[in-house]
Amino acid sequence: MRLTGDSKTLLPTILRNRPHRKRRKQLSTPTNLRIFIGALGCTLFFSCLALPTEIRVAAFVLCTVAFGGFLFSLFLAKWVLMQEEGTEDMRVVSDAIRMGADGFLRTQYGTIIQLTIFCMLLLFVIYLFRQVPEHSPVGSLSLACTTAISFFMGAICSGTAGFVGMWVSVRSNVRVASAASKDCHLAISIALSAGAFSAILVVSMCLLGIFILFTSVSFILKIPFYRIPMLLVGYGFGASFVALFAQLGGGIYTKAADVGADIIGKVETSIPEDDPRNPAVIADLVGDNVGDCAGRGSDLFESIAAEIISAMIIGGVLMEQAQVGAGYLLFPLSVHAMDLLVSSFGILSVQRGDNWAYLVSILSRLSCYFYRDFSSEHNETFENGNSQTSENNPFALLMKGYRISAIISGILIIFLCRCLLYHEAAPHACWYFCLCAFIGLGTGYIFIAITHYYTDCSHSPVVYIAKSSMTGAGTNVIAGISVGLQSTLLPAVTITLAVLMSYRIGQASGLYDSNGEPVGGLFGTAVATMGMLSTAAYILSMDVFGPIADNAGGIVEMSASTSDVRNITDQLDAVGNTTKAITKGYAVGTAALASFLLFTAFLDEVMEYSGLPLEIVDIAVPEVFFAGFIGASLVFLFSGTTIRAVGSAAQDVVAEVRRQFTNFPGIMNGTQKPDYQACVSIVTKAALREMLIPGTVTVLSPAFVGYLFKFVGTHEDDPLIGAKCVASFLMFSTATGLLLALFFNTGGGAFDNAKKLIERGFYGGKGSDTHKAAVTGDTLGDPFKDTAGPSLHVLIKLISTIALVLAPSFVKGGKT
Repeated sequence: MRLTGDSKTLLPTILRNRPHRKRRKQLSTPTNLRIFIGALGCTLFFSCLALPTEIRVAAFVLCTVAFGGFLFSLFLAKWVLMQEEGTEDMRVVSDAIRMGADGFLRTQYGTIIQLTIFCMLLLFVIYLFRQVPEHSPVGSLSLACTTAISFFMGAICSGTAGFVGMWVSVRSNVRVASAASKDCHLAISIALSAGAFSAILVVSMCLLGIFILFTSVSFILKIPFYRIPMLLVGYGFGASFVALFAQLGGGIYTKAADVGADIIGKVETSIPEDDPRNPAVIADLVGDNVGDCAGRGSDLFESIAAEIISAMIIGGVLMEQAQVGAGYLLFPLSVHAMDLLVSSFGILSVQRGDNWAYLVSILSRLSCYFYRDFSSEHNETFENGNSQTSENNPFALLMKGYRISAIISGILIIFLCRCLLYHEAAPHACWYFCLCAFIGLGTGYIFIAITHYYTDCSHSPVVYIAKSSMTGAGTNVIAGISVGLQSTLLPAVTITLAVLMSYRIGQASGLYDSNGEPVGGLFGTAVATMGMLSTAAYILSMDVFGPIADNAGGIVEMSASTSDVRNITDQLDAVGNTTKAITKGYAVGTAALASFLLFTAFLDEVMEYSGLPLEIVDIAVPEVFFAGFIGASLVFLFSGTTIRAVGSAAQDVVAEVRRQFTNFPGIMNGTQKPDYQACVSIVTKAALREMLIPGTVTVLSPAFVGYLFKFVGTHEDDPLIGAKCVASFLMFSTATGLLLALFFNTGGGAFDNAKKLIERGFYGGKGSDTHKAAVTGDTLGDPFKDTAGPSLHVLIKLISTIALVLAPSFVKGGKT
């Protein structure tokens, strides 16, 4: 269904009173930005000079690559902003989306900053007054200052990562809409480049932030550099802290608006998606940016930060135990510097042009021998009779870039392992760890393939849900939940095998401590995690592609563009749904591996502080068993609270839209204008209010469990009872959280694409009873896949990071 003649003239009377910008054909770099770039470059150069001689050259190379990634992201942003902004109606809608997103994020981040400052001061006090063992090279005051500053810096960088993701998305959506009216490939390039700006900047900021902290601590405290990573755990804590609240607030906002808009628009009034007559449509489009872009940017930033720091801690322990070189400490940073290079090449390979065309063609053909071509499953015939083949399929182009990035990553990993992990006492260890990295790289691909199977329109799970919609909403919901539950098995088996295989291979690498015990197992798992994240920047680019394409479709609909343009944006939107689902599945896998590393780092920190062994957590001890159940219950309490928040806010949106349709009947025929701001205000207040309770409970829960069982229970003679209970809490909550996140993400994505499949003309098409049943299922899946599921990724890493930061305080006394 398209807009009627009356509704096509509605938009100018609604929004055009807002001033809009004129597009500038040439964009110059602001003076302030040039000064910042110069100052940053000088800071990095002199920071390298302050490092010990044995790592100075490697650190300089890392800084150069990270700084180059920062400049490349600015180049991408400049190229995107130079593209045409389309018609005046398109710019008017884009301005409304931008104003709503900016207003929400400014208010949300104001609340988050207040919470961050309070938590930083509390963390400083805890570290200042905790007992420090006599063998510690750092005093209480230095440790408290380092941890608090690291926490604050991680929080600022994580918040910035989220904000830049939103910043570029609200400026690129109108350019994608404009390009879709001319060239589908150009629209794909703009959307992916805009996502790449956010992704490359996130990874670069993460590397530069850790490097600046590392060099600052090395210069000020004068301690062995292999001990420094343990002092930087606050950086990961700050990143996770902000990511949780950003994901929670954004997720509640976007799905409350989306559910409310769908119930009224598609079910009750049978008007098209993103119709300007729907009072909730602007809130829905704003939500795509603050949830999917801002929230996911912070999410991936904290994943990379947590993985790098935990892997550096393990590398530092190996340097001390097995007397290996400094390459083991620098390897995590090197892999992500490599990620910037390979992801940038993959992004450029999607662009249209003759540069590098021959090399790209060779790599693309080579990749077909190693990777299954997903695009072969997308050869479809649409309602208009146009056949879409793998050569012009947006998903095929995106997967080509991913395959190229993965192949180059595999080649460079071999080089990095040989250069950084070679050890004379164990000359073959580097090849064992290289195999671990390939296990991680393969695990990432398998996760993408599994998620693609369960969420793509061309496979049986989504088709099954769509067919079930023909008999009503009840059977649609039953089918979708069953698909989501079944989808947890293969990812769980995959991640378990990856952890076991990488650990065993690492143990067999030939690295031994002074007692002759093998010590390479944990580092093998860390290398596998880094292998999985070695193409993280490209994956995030694909993720941000989704909401940008969704917004472009909304702008096209609201600006009354032709049906041909809407067909192109519909294709991009469908691909965006798949890429978002793939990214969420990928995020679960990386969260599982990162949580394992954080858990082992927690045990090592407890043993280092107490001087007592903690290699077994016995759940036969009542306190330990009870703490585990608290951890599992936390996951369900958190999920239920977030889903309920979406439902409550959506009810308010539905009531407001119904009120407007009742009181202003002229909205439907275009003689009266809807009040968009009322719905924006409702979801903004709800998101800011509802994010506080689940976020606060999550942050406090590890400390509550640790301190409770440290002082209360029947094992007062066990100095590690508090730490053991926290370990049980982490194990149960991590396992439960990962499985539930898989169910939410995959099930919600399958619900969504089943609806999309019907909207493309199958099983009755738009407006049919089948479609209305599918919309009901989609409204159930929305808070699953975009609120509860992504927030659980952050939760399981945040509680592990908090436990690591507070680990010494859970021990009764410590070794002296």
